[in-house]
Amino acid sequence: MAWCPGLSGSGPVGWEVVEEALWAKAERGLRELRGLRKPEVNDIFDRALYLGPPDFHVVNYHRHTPIAAFNPGAALEGDRLLIFVRLVFEFYGYVSSVGLAEAPLDEVLEGRVEVPLETRIILWPRELWEQLGCEDPRVQKAPDGRWLILYCAHGYYRLAGERVRTDALALAELDGSFRVLRRGYFSVRKGESVWAPSNRDSAFLALRGHEATLATRPVVRGRKLCWRAVADLEDLVMPEEGLEPVMAPEEWESHMGWSTNAVRLSGDEWLIGWHGVSDLDLAYRNGLAVLDSEGELLAVSDYVLAPRGLYEEYGDRCMTLFGDGLVRYKELLIWVGGVCDACVGIFTVELDKAMEALRWLRG
Repeated sequence: MAWCPGLSGSGPVGWEVVEEALWAKAERGLRELRGLRKPEVNDIFDRALYLGPPDFHVVNYHRHTPIAAFNPGAALEGDRLLIFVRLVFEFYGYVSSVGLAEAPLDEVLEGRVEVPLETRIILWPRELWEQLGCEDPRVQKAPDGRWLILYCAHGYYRLAGERVRTDALALAELDGSFRVLRRGYFSVRKGESVWAPSNRDSAFLALRGHEATLATRPVVRGRKLCWRAVADLEDLVMPEEGLEPVMAPEEWESHMGWSTNAVRLSGDEWLIGWHGVSDLDLAYRNGLAVLDSEGELLAVSDYVLAPRGLYEEYGDRCMTLFGDGLVRYKELLIWVGGVCDACVGIFTVELDKAMEALRWLRG
């Protein structure tokens, strides 16, 4: 089902069985996982650089300058920072694609990048379930050299003969030259029942052949918690029994999600960014967490990256700092994120300082 156009956000007869099982877990998570964090901000990141739409020159599309460039994934290749930036060219449908730009890391850290950056669109909508946009990529390089991109596929599914909008968690596999080999979206299976919930804000943890552990964020009856999951990367199926809530929004938050890809700290520790959305001012503020290879929560911070100043407080989505890229360079942690759905921000902190902000729960 997953590697061809079809349902997303619903499922065949019996999908309600999966939905009800996940809702029971979500209810339990909302009861038991609150109280881990405080509504405190200790912004530990330095601001290194902002990149706006004119700073990306698209070379393989008839429009060379996007109207918006934000929410980028990121990866390091040698001494160069790869930026997998979300691009928008049209006001009317606001349909997103993913472009690839790169810059010398030393210039990025010094805030003196020569712009515009040559940018190629490498992922764009082709299927019904992503027709409204390929959004918010999280990037991982597989051991065999393939690039794996988890992204939000904003599009349509068919339900009772009607075309309905939804968000699906999608995976694109690209070769070493960033050509798409295949793409599809994830479903959740319980016995013979299958459901493709609205899902986004996800990242790889451990990769084991065709199986992976994910940090993921399915939406169940409108509630948005942080989950962990096991996924079959061939069939793009998550067994329901492997999906478990990890963190829940606190009482002052409307919802939360994972912000970035995960960075390996050791054999069984992964550092990942998360965001919480305030019920009071609607701001997106970010923290850090450490997960093990099974997705269990080992440590969590309060907010360590929050909007401040004109660039970070004003834009298409005000008061918003978002993922999607997190990389480690020596003993430096680099957050490559979206700013107000308007531009890209690059934020840095010493790894030791980031680790000091964490509250250890186990491990």
